[in-house]
Amino acid sequence: MTSSSKRVELFDTTLRDGSQTAGINFSVEDKVRIADRLADFQIGWIEGGWPGASPKDTQFFELMRKRQWSATRLIAFGSMARPGKSASEDIGLRHLAESGADGACVFGKSWDLHVTKALGIGLSENLDLVHDSIAWLKAQLPTVFFDAEHFFDGYRDNPEYALEVLKAAHAAGADGLVLCDTNGGNIPFTVGQVVTEVVRQFPDTLIGIHAHNDCELAVANSVAAARVGARMVQGTINGIGERCGNANLVSIIPILQLKMQLDCGIDAEHLQQLGSLSRFVNEMANRLPWQHQPFVGLSAFAHKGGIHASAVRKDSRLYEHIEPELVGNERLILVSDQAGKSTVQLKMAEMGLDVGLDANDPAVKKAIQRVKELENRGFAYEGAEASFQLLLLKAMDRFKPYFELESFRVIDEKQGHEEDPASEVTVTLRVGLETTTTSARGNGPVNALDNALREALIPFYPSLAGMRLTDFKVRVLTTQQTTRATVRVLIESTDGHAEWGTVGVSANMVDASFQALADAVQYKLMLDKAVTPA
Repeated sequence: MTSSSKRVELFDTTLRDGSQTAGINFSVEDKVRIADRLADFQIGWIEGGWPGASPKDTQFFELMRKRQWSATRLIAFGSMARPGKSASEDIGLRHLAESGADGACVFGKSWDLHVTKALGIGLSENLDLVHDSIAWLKAQLPTVFFDAEHFFDGYRDNPEYALEVLKAAHAAGADGLVLCDTNGGNIPFTVGQVVTEVVRQFPDTLIGIHAHNDCELAVANSVAAARVGARMVQGTINGIGERCGNANLVSIIPILQLKMQLDCGIDAEHLQQLGSLSRFVNEMANRLPWQHQPFVGLSAFAHKGGIHASAVRKDSRLYEHIEPELVGNERLILVSDQAGKSTVQLKMAEMGLDVGLDANDPAVKKAIQRVKELENRGFAYEGAEASFQLLLLKAMDRFKPYFELESFRVIDEKQGHEEDPASEVTVTLRVGLETTTTSARGNGPVNALDNALREALIPFYPSLAGMRLTDFKVRVLTTQQTTRATVRVLIESTDGHAEWGTVGVSANMVDASFQALADAVQYKLMLDKAVTPA
């Protein structure tokens, strides 16, 4: 490959293809947060969804008009014009053009079987649809990519026609031709052969790969394509996607950059955030992280006692293929009391708390022990950085709470099947030397608790009036315990300037909610440098 081919564009479709995963239902707010996190990570292209196809995606693109990304570009996804309609008359294409995105990625049929059976039209009509749709979009948007759906299956059955589809898109001005293994049934050897031929036929065009994981080869197929000249790789964080998922960018990125020396636009500093990004998306998707996930999983660099553990202490290369820190992970020696220290120290450094501390400082050891105790109970701090910061400050005796709970009581009443339930919470807090008791009603016990907490504290801390919750998630951690299960509550808060996440864990959902709510308020007051009344 020439030096100019050393750059590979990353195209993330977590918010579009990934949202089609069974059991995942991103809210609009989730999508905005994930998009911003991907942009912070330096992903080049983010496919946000299909504007006009659902109210959620339409609202997302409206909100994203306010985005302030330095280099990342937002892409709207859609299809060719419908058969029998001109491109200029097609409402779907118009939604893409008016979405506020930086460009569009549209898919079209490249397998003759799909053209004749799925679309029910002639092969030449399909070529016209591809050409006219892309040409019209290119007149409206600066960037248009073409996803050649089922390309590898189409090339196998009718290579001449599959290439004709690409030629129609190319002639219309497509900025990139993306070859899709839509059914996920191809293997790396075949993918490499086909991509080689396409690159040969379109030498000055960006060729991409979009692989699905039905044979558990999406990563391998993507790597095989990049090896022979594909300069765009589409995929999702953690490989989420319909059926068996999409190509997993969390594995693809370090393989391309660290193993193949291909530039993906992710510098070393941002690559170290890969593990954090993976866990963040899992939290937004309300999924437990895969402990054995390559590169970023908790066990990816874990070693039990014995030969392996002894060897990696001497030289990590003996049993590790890369340094875990390169991708934001850490080595875990399961029989050692050192596990977790580097993570805690890193967080302390990020928060400016490590000044004057060394690894053997009692405050550091106390903080590590407290983290381990709470994580063993089910606490997880990805997406809940505010709670983690408060935890470390408390463990190091550097935080004085702005209020303390004395008690709360919840009354949840429902009369008859047709009547709405009524919730009321009474909370008693100690603020400085004063004790205050407040009751409030709400739409459910958690909302009532939130209202009571605010009403009790605003007289002491007026700035809390400007704070509000933006998201609330509950995850059941011990499903086999049925109604006695432990739950984790994640809360997102904002004051219009900053945003922060907090977490609570308990077998009682109201108690878990209070923990997260209390942390959210404590963190807000810490940001404000509030003064506790005497």
